[in-house]
Amino acid sequence: MKQILYSFLLLPIMMWSQSNFEKAEKLFKDEKYSQAEVLFEGILKTNPADTKVIEYLGDIAGQSKSWDKAIVYYKKLKVLKPTEADYHYKYGGALGMKAKTVNKFKALGMIDEVKSSFEKAIVLNPKHIDSRWALIELYIQLPGIVGGSESKAIKYSNELAKLSPVDGYLSRGHIDEYFERYAAAENQYKKAIQAGSSKVGPQKLDNLYKHKLKKT
Repeated sequence: MKQILYSFLLLPIMMWSQSNFEKAEKLFKDEKYSQAEVLFEGILKTNPADTKVIEYLGDIAGQSKSWDKAIVYYKKLKVLKPTEADYHYKYGGALGMKAKTVNKFKALGMIDEVKSSFEKAIVLNPKHIDSRWALIELYIQLPGIVGGSESKAIKYSNELAKLSPVDGYLSRGHIDEYFERYAAAENQYKKAIQAGSSKVGPQKLDNLYKHKLKKT
């Protein structure tokens, strides 16, 4: 009897939470982030371990570039579901963006955790494409003296090529473009288009022609 009564009393709360979640989710998809945030925060007070709500709040914080808030949310997700690759990836991404806003000395102290977060995501999900892209960006932008490495970036580009030929060509083109090997980058972007990149490949190639190749 107690169990039936408990379920009866709890049902309106569950229905309210579900209704608000659907409203908040729609607001998020409509890019009305501040309105969605208010609803998600209300749901979180009722269910502080709701990983989907926490993830949305982290994403909203990221949209507004509130990296400290995003880091807190994504770190909480890592604790609640440590085997979920995307949570490690998002945490590393938020931490990396935060590193760009602080002084160089403090940023250097954050790099290892950023890197290890992306690497952890790949360990948990060997097919995780976004983490490899993130590591490529990290390795080409970091100075060699603090861990930057074109060869490591190429290593992850080669891994991408095995998972997705399009991402392999695009990432290799991105590396070539970063190091001002524009003719090589052009070749890679053309290969990406041939492999099926109907949007990003043409955009990359067009940008290369407009801003880089015309100067060489």
